[in-house]
Amino acid sequence: MEAGNMSEEIDVSVWDALSDTEQEAANLKARSALLLEIRNAVLGWGLSQDEAAKRLGLTRPRTNDLLRGKLSKFSLDALFNIASAARLEIEIRVKDVA
Repeated sequence: MEAGNMSEEIDVSVWDALSDTEQEAANLKARSALLLEIRNAVLGWGLSQDEAAKRLGLTRPRTNDLLRGKLSKFSLDALFNIASAARLEIEIRVKDVA
């Protein structure tokens, strides 16, 4: 294929590239940002996974999924609940992308 004939599509983020819809990409972005902040907070505690699980009200396997960044295992609602258990304050910012 010649370079001049290739169509170029530029995605804003990896989530845009992996998603079929803008809504799905937005959900993935929100979930990944929240999971990352929770993970950083939990790792900052310096606790064992068992102790962190107790603090979060989760099972150890669920805590392990969280710490390994297994985004597909967590809904946005579940992450909000976990963030609350981690005593994190969540601020939502909404802006027009147009």
